[in-house]
Amino acid sequence: MLRAVQDSALRRIAIAFVAFNVAEWATWIAMLVYAYEQGGVVATGLVAVLQLVPAAIFAPFGATIADRYPRAHVLSIAYAAQAATMGATAAALGFGAPVWLVYALAAAAATSITLTRPAQNGLLPALSKTPESLTAANSVLATIENASLLVAPAFAGVLLALSGPGFVYASMGAGLVVAALVVLPVRSPAQSPMVDVARALDARRAIQVLATDHRALLLVALLAVQALQVGALDVLFVALAMDALDIGETGVGILNSALGLGGALGALGAGALAMRSSLPRWVAVGILLWGGGLAIASSLPQAGLVFALVATAGAGRGLMDVAARTLLQRVAPRDALTRVFGLLEGLSMGGLALGAALAPFLVERFGISAALLAVGVLLPATLVLTLRPLLRLEALAPRHPRALGLLRAIPFFAPLPTLSLGRIADALERVNAKAGEAILRQGEAGDHFYVIDEGVVSVTVDGRPVRELGPGDFFGEIALLRDVPRTASVTAREAVQLYSLRREEFLSAVHSRPASAHAADAIARSRAP
Repeated sequence: MLRAVQDSALRRIAIAFVAFNVAEWATWIAMLVYAYEQGGVVATGLVAVLQLVPAAIFAPFGATIADRYPRAHVLSIAYAAQAATMGATAAALGFGAPVWLVYALAAAAATSITLTRPAQNGLLPALSKTPESLTAANSVLATIENASLLVAPAFAGVLLALSGPGFVYASMGAGLVVAALVVLPVRSPAQSPMVDVARALDARRAIQVLATDHRALLLVALLAVQALQVGALDVLFVALAMDALDIGETGVGILNSALGLGGALGALGAGALAMRSSLPRWVAVGILLWGGGLAIASSLPQAGLVFALVATAGAGRGLMDVAARTLLQRVAPRDALTRVFGLLEGLSMGGLALGAALAPFLVERFGISAALLAVGVLLPATLVLTLRPLLRLEALAPRHPRALGLLRAIPFFAPLPTLSLGRIADALERVNAKAGEAILRQGEAGDHFYVIDEGVVSVTVDGRPVRELGPGDFFGEIALLRDVPRTASVTAREAVQLYSLRREEFLSAVHSRPASAHAADAIARSRAP
């Protein structure tokens, strides 16, 4: 699984992600400490909301940028923006600025953080050559994210003891400057030059995807519910440690550490497990471990067993998170991938806020054990309702498996990674033509590319036969590549079965890799009349 980060680009992304996660957690803790010093528990809760709500609103809109511009560049700019806002917050804290200004700058820093994960999640499929390498890359990054739960709080505590919240923000801002420089050399495959700017910047595109693709909607819903549970646990762990287990403030840290440790182990194992079985099954297994661990922990008074169960729950969460995000990367349309993850980021931020607000009500109304039980069973209950559609995602095999083999044999599709070929295969449409039927007419506008599955077609130019094409051959690319009318007519000599690919998908695929674009141009020149 660690081979996933042997690629230079993925290794750079992983290194920068370490700095990002530590900065996210450390600044969150530092601002809560500052708020507590200013106004106690009420101020702490207010600051949490002030950081989460703007971030939740901004995330879907900010993610549109990475569907318009190269995602690697957007990722570097995101880190630079986070460094700038954290630096500004550090300056405000250092110079004793008014509290409202400190809170506003901290909210800006928290909001800028939402740019990273959508851009990164949109970039990984383009850098991963196979579905297995994508799963492994997600596993490594999720391991980093969960491990930061162990490292960042302690690191923040040391920095706070040395010099206070301002020093934490300044240090994290410096770390993110390094992160921006680390990912700056990363070059992702180019996004299609045929993108409609207005469409690319339309945040509603993600909602349209979820409205029409129930697979993507299901995965986003499961991940959003998980975020709500995590938000509730921030509060429940305090009540569990202080009141139910009577292990004091240290116990709160141990519970969070157990969750992070389990999450890191679960994420680390997700890559290897998912290669032996299908991702949807591991999503279900992860949900059961996550929810079951929390639910059982609610009824046990022994601190040691609770820690073990929380770690088990964390492992389930790590496993579920890696598998579900990888599936979402594979089902969401490439042109809206970052916006879908931006919407997920916004929903996750909102879920964290809602969970944190809901937990005190549950504790006060039903008690700590019942509250933890209710939070724990929330996602497994959702799984019961969604298990059948989830398992339909088994292996995510292309709808046209035979077409995948045909695509691999086409020179300008051959350089594309397996993930991209699978997306193209899913976009193909089946076409049947009778003997003597005209498939293309010279002079018409071109809107589709064709691959022959069975049968033979005749190609004519100005009424003169120029060639015959059979199974595995293709046609229709010249009009799409050159943006000209059809240069030839194509007629079925016998009953023919073909696959067609729409203009937009064809151009997006061909222009996604230089080798593909060069091969397509060479073929178009060789076939031009």
